[in-house]
Amino acid sequence: MPTENKIRLTAFLVFILTIIYIKTNFIFIPFFLLIDFAIRGFGFGKWSILGLIAERLVSILKLEQKPIYFPPKQFAAQVGFIFSLTLLVFNLLEINSLIVSGILLICAGLEAFFNFCVGCYVYNAYYHIKNK
Repeated sequence: MPTENKIRLTAFLVFILTIIYIKTNFIFIPFFLLIDFAIRGFGFGKWSILGLIAERLVSILKLEQKPIYFPPKQFAAQVGFIFSLTLLVFNLLEINSLIVSGILLICAGLEAFFNFCVGCYVYNAYYHIKNK
């Protein structure tokens, strides 16, 4: 079951990987993020490497296990999948990906450090408008 601290630590790992990608342009990072976001975004979260690392960190650090409403987080992971795919394609085509990686960095940082999920707000706004 996803918990607030697990999600935040997962976002922190994405934040760190994105910084490394910006510094190195190492193609493995967007490829790895693409797979991990796909796993989390499309219903196989228990197999996510970043999620497993975050879950272990929550246990080691004895952080609170506060459950969360999952559908907005799953939507946010799907958006992360799109960003990672874009990074991978840009990398392969040798197109500067600083803006895309910067947006991913900001979104992951907001979640990790401030518990503010941009994708969740988009999800909630969409469903609010859809159900009017």
